[in-house]
Amino acid sequence: MNPRLRSATDGGTAVAAVAAVAGEKFARALAAKDSGALRALLADPVDFQALTPGRHWQASTGRQAVEEIILAWWFGADDDITELCSVTSGRVLDREHVAYRVRVCREGRDYLVEQQAYYCTEGPRITWMRVLCSGYQPVPE
Repeated sequence: MNPRLRSATDGGTAVAAVAAVAGEKFARALAAKDSGALRALLADPVDFQALTPGRHWQASTGRQAVEEIILAWWFGADDDITELCSVTSGRVLDREHVAYRVRVCREGRDYLVEQQAYYCTEGPRITWMRVLCSGYQPVPE
């Protein structure tokens, strides 16, 4: 058997296409630190959990996930996301997947941060999400 690589939109379903777009929109909104766009993508309620080096995070509303975790702890006011380096998306049966890498300037030093997220949607909104983060990796000078 020769497995063929498939995209999230294989089969031509509009539902799959909308779900795949949600992940890319999430990555772009995160890179822009766009609180409104992130909250608009996350449903209320949302089942949001994440693992970063040293900590497990949970939120039950989009506001909590965005304002108390993503833009408060992970990428705070003093962290400048200077580039969205890459975004890839795909699908694992009924789960969507998005991976993104951002370049962040923190305290005058450049870092790369990569996150992998698996998620489910209802319409255009993410209702379930699990994120795994690489942590801040210093960019060699």
